Amino acid sequence: MTTYSNAAANEPGRSSRAGSETALLRIYCYLFYSTVALIVSYFPLYFADQGYSPSEIGLIYAVGPAVSIAANLLTGTASDKYRTIKKLLVILFIGQLIMLAALMQAGSFIWVFLIMAGFYFFQTPVMPLSDSMILLSTHSTGRNYPSIRIFGSIGFACSAFLIGLLLKAYGSGATLWITITLVSLTLGVALMLRDYQGSLKKMEFSGLYKLLAKPRIVLFFLLILIVSVAHRMYEGFLALTLREMGASEGLIGTAWFASALSEIPVLFLLGKYGHKLRELPLLAFASLMYAARFFMMSRIDDPSFVIVLQLMHSISFGIYFSTALRYLTFLIPDEYRASGQAIYAIVWAGFAGLISGTAGGMLFESMGPHWFYAAASGLALSAGIGFMLMHVTSRTR
Repeated sequence: MTTYSNAAANEPGRSSRAGSETALLRIYCYLFYSTVALIVSYFPLYFADQGYSPSEIGLIYAVGPAVSIAANLLTGTASDKYRTIKKLLVILFIGQLIMLAALMQAGSFIWVFLIMAGFYFFQTPVMPLSDSMILLSTHSTGRNYPSIRIFGSIGFACSAFLIGLLLKAYGSGATLWITITLVSLTLGVALMLRDYQGSLKKMEFSGLYKLLAKPRIVLFFLLILIVSVAHRMYEGFLALTLREMGASEGLIGTAWFASALSEIPVLFLLGKYGHKLRELPLLAFASLMYAARFFMMSRIDDPSFVIVLQLMHSISFGIYFSTALRYLTFLIPDEYRASGQAIYAIVWAGFAGLISGTAGGMLFESMGPHWFYAAASGLALSAGIGFMLMHVTSRTR
């Protein structure tokens, strides 16, 4: 990579083209993750203002992970077969716009549920396809993945705050219009992107049986599922909890801004020094920080204290997500790496979201937020104990 960058620097034409491609990719990441911030942070409030109950919102929240399993497999296969990412992204963004337009006309819950299922079908595959596109672009731009992807984190943080101010001024009715605007802008930038191509590895279904036959790998994925359910319970119902506490959209946006901003320095430090630390103790630590964060969330009633708790996102999610992926590269043999990462994505984005949305929504409605977050804390604590036991019983590398 360094060799290419030096070569590009010595060729003005190539260097200029690489700079333009890098700028477009960074703008694309900023806009796409701005939309993600809006969907995660403010869609629950929009549906609450439309009169839907927490359990109904939980079902809407759960349908995304449910359809993401099929959507990701379908788009991944299509990308491999037709050797294109850009064309698929364009189709997915157009599909999102169609679903958003239909959502503006929907009246009953069943229609909202079905339309959101369609929206998530077009929305959930964008993130892995975008990651693949950024990775493939590094040979052309001379830029590594974090130098481009970090603009997504910046976009998420800034938009979570700014959109909160907009919704405070214009009301939750503007949610869909803002979403349509952001998706349209992202589509416009996607049309200008280069269609990076490469030999993307297909998921090796034959390797799944060998992976799942190993108890240690099954235990790892089970613990990942437990902590992921706890994380998504918190993520999915934070906005509703803050609303019940009397928080404004501006304060809710500030809470999401604080969490997204806090993870940037931790990810930078893990990228530089994380290889010196063992993964399982780090995962145990992150899970315990999750447990502490959720337990404190179950005890407070003042929304301003949530801002402080959101800063713990850096030492919970920031450590957990990157360390889990790093441990996966150690746990899974190279010949089954694609299968292992596919299982991880399905557990994290699919099953965890489905469980947290359905069971979590019913728990939130029946028991209230205090018991809801206490349950999430218990799940994270059990995962932390499990990771530490895995470390204690593991063989020396």
